[in-house]
Amino acid sequence: MARPSGPAKGDRPDLLSAGLFIGLGALGLYMGRGLESGTLAQMGPGFLPRAVCLLLVAVGLAVGIPALRRPAQAIEAIRLRPLLVITAAVVGFAYAATPLGFVLASLWLILAGSLADPGGRWRQVLPLAAGLTLFGALVFIYGLGVQVPLWPF
Repeated sequence: MARPSGPAKGDRPDLLSAGLFIGLGALGLYMGRGLESGTLAQMGPGFLPRAVCLLLVAVGLAVGIPALRRPAQAIEAIRLRPLLVITAAVVGFAYAATPLGFVLASLWLILAGSLADPGGRWRQVLPLAAGLTLFGALVFIYGLGVQVPLWPF
């Protein structure tokens, strides 16, 4: 007897994300299986990697289980422009951070990254870039003491 066919289930993008989280967590657990965990009082070299990998698996399950019950949704085709623009912005930031300083590299990252969205408005992007750069400088340079010059001079 044939099973009644209802609406398809499974949110494909969330299921793919869940599979990546679970797969990376499982791979990390497998790769770190020889590291000693230790205890909470005396953590071994495998304690933090194992905890992070278990959290990855937990996030994958938290995303994947509800996605099984939602209606089916197809995975969109990869759009090349955002992929290339964001990659170029991040690589440019990595190369520019030390010689140009955090402020200019951060502005490059945000302004160049905003080109990934063809509908971006400069009146919104410029204040956002200034605010994020200020926030990043306060947190990373002053708060955490990251050894990157603030300015090129």
